[in-house]
Order: sequence, then structure tokens, then C-alpha cells
Amino acid sequence: MNPLYEAMTTSVFERMSALAAKHGAVNLGQGFPDFGWPDEILDAAARALKDGSNQYPPSRGLPALREAVAAHYRRQFGQEVAAEHVCVTSGATEALGAAILATVSPGDEMIIFTPAYDSYAPMIRRAGATPVEIALRPPGWRIERDVLDAAVGPNTRAILLNNPHNPAGRLFGPDELEAVAAVARERDLIVISDEVWEHVLLDQQRFTPLASLPGMAERTIKIGSAGKIFSLTGWKVGWMVAAPELAGIAARAHQFLTFSTAPNLQSAVAYGLDEGDSWIEPMRQRFARARDRMMEGLRHAGYAVLDAASTYFLCVDLPASGVSLDDQAFAAAAVEQAGVAVVPLSAFAEQDPPRQLVRLCFGKKDETIDAGVAAMAKARELLA
Repeated sequence: MNPLYEAMTTSVFERMSALAAKHGAVNLGQGFPDFGWPDEILDAAARALKDGSNQYPPSRGLPALREAVAAHYRRQFGQEVAAEHVCVTSGATEALGAAILATVSPGDEMIIFTPAYDSYAPMIRRAGATPVEIALRPPGWRIERDVLDAAVGPNTRAILLNNPHNPAGRLFGPDELEAVAAVARERDLIVISDEVWEHVLLDQQRFTPLASLPGMAERTIKIGSAGKIFSLTGWKVGWMVAAPELAGIAARAHQFLTFSTAPNLQSAVAYGLDEGDSWIEPMRQRFARARDRMMEGLRHAGYAVLDAASTYFLCVDLPASGVSLDDQAFAAAAVEQAGVAVVPLSAFAEQDPPRQLVRLCFGKKDETIDAGVAAMAKARELLA
């Protein structure tokens, strides 16, 4: 068997969700919301399932969805994007896989910023390349130009950027984005920009697509996600957006991964993008209220909580909260003894991982948040 997978453990999200089910715990580990989706989009999916085609759609996506994605970015960010720039995928993780396979070859290197989504490094290795980690440090999680410059070597072919950043909940500033863009331009690198959280912004933050920076449209493969925009993570509808030549090559990798995605879900997402700009701000407000509720409860329970400007996630600093256990030990004890599942941040890095932080998902109903906070309070009483 492939040694990459033989040596690999099950995803931390799957492990913690299984432990939550085993112990009857509140699951604040896996990142899916239990509110927020527009019923109109569910109705559109049901109609398309009953009345539309249920056969293979075009591999690059239904024309209606590709145009809807392009039109969405033209409206939202003023980008010059057309349907030919878009390839629809079975979720953002598949889009990442296709983009990585299309970008690097055996012997190449790709830079990632850690803590990072745990699929990045294995997918880079599966393409025959080597991930090169740049560790971001809490609480600021800043990208520093000199550190990025030093990480680029003769075999570097690409940078994988996640903005807004999971698990830090950080939206990178203009100077940090320009640092990434400048290095990419000067070293002739492709940037895979994982922007799935682009609309889950809190506190009136404004998002800037990396491809909108000077000289970046022709060297950026953007990753987007309907699951994040519409709180429908189980639908697994994502996309890549890139200059036509890049998009075409990435689409060739995609065609032999999943080939296509359920046509009724594509139709519903196209409807949502065409009709759904008015849903974005209420969605943000709901997530902001949920974040504030969880942060207030955790701080009242004695936890030190890092600021979160985006995503569904916030991080707790264990030593600053009076907890001497590292993140892995705390997560194991919390789910078994206190009835709450969280994710240790050390699972998001291989070299020099942060061991003092755990991640919690606040994209939950009030009752779930309150139960999770109560269980976290119990965990601190038991483990501090």
C-alpha cells in the first residue's frame, strides 16, 4: 500500500467527532454550523432533483453555475472574471487537490503557512512535492516578508495561502497580502489562494481577493466554497477560479478526481449566488452573535480567548487560562471527563506545532454554545 496513507492517522476532525459521539459530548470540534442556510436554496435543490437532469453534468460544471460564480465575483469585488475562469469541484478540498496536482511535480516545493488545514501537506506529498512550513505565531498570526523570502528556494514552485485563516480566525492585512504577492511576482511562483471563508467576515471586515492585486490574476488559483457561503458544508460544492490557461490545466486534474458534482446541488448554488447577495450580511451578523456569546461565556469561565475576525472558529490559550496540559492531553480529557469535543491546534502543523491552543467552533445554536461553554467550565475545574 502507499506508505503515505499507511503512515497517516485519521483526520483530527473525524477522531474528535467520533469521540464526541462515543461519550455523548457537545461537539465543538468539527467545523460545521447548525444554523444559517437559506431555505430558498434547499427548495431550489429539491426542485432541480425532481425536475432537472440527474445525469453527468459537464466536468467543469453547469454553465449556469460557472457564470453565477463569475458574476458573483464581478459584483462583490469588481474582478474581471468570466465563466471560462471557473471550474466547479466536489467541495473545496477536491479543488485544493486538483490545484496542487496541476501546479507541482515530483521534486518541487510548496510553501504553506501553519497552523494549516490538515489536508494541505498530505496532498502536496501525494503530488510528489515537499511542503515547506512557515509557522505563524499567536496572538497576531502575522505573515512576515523576510521569513517568506527565506523560505523560497530553487525548488519552490508555489505558495498555498489560506485567507481568511482557519484555524486562527485571522483576516490578513493589505501589507501581508502584498508581501505574498511580491514574492510570487519576483520569484515567478503560482499561489493557490484558499479563500473559502471570504464571506464569513465579522466586525465589518472587508475581504480582498489575492488575484485582485497587481500582477496576480495570471498566477493565482482561487479556491471557493458554496458550503461556507451558504452554511451547507455537506453539499460539497466548491470551485477553482483562475486565468483561462491555469483553469484549464487544473480542470484536467479535476476530471480524473471526481469528474463532476451533483447537478441539482449545482443548480441550487447557482440560484443562491444569483439571488443571494442579500443573505450575506444577515449570515455574518448571526455568526458574530454566536462568536460573542461563546467568547463571553468562555471568558466568564476563566479562559483566555484569542480574537477571531472570520471563520466559525476561535482559539483558547490553555496556559493563559491556568491549564497546564498541552492541547492534545486537554482535548482527550475534555471529551472524556467533561463532555466537550475541541480540536488541538498541534494537529495543524508538523514542524514546531503550537501545543498551547485548542480550537472551538462557534457556528452553533445558542443552546449548543451554552452547553459547550458549561462543559468547558467543567473541564477547567477538573483540569486546571
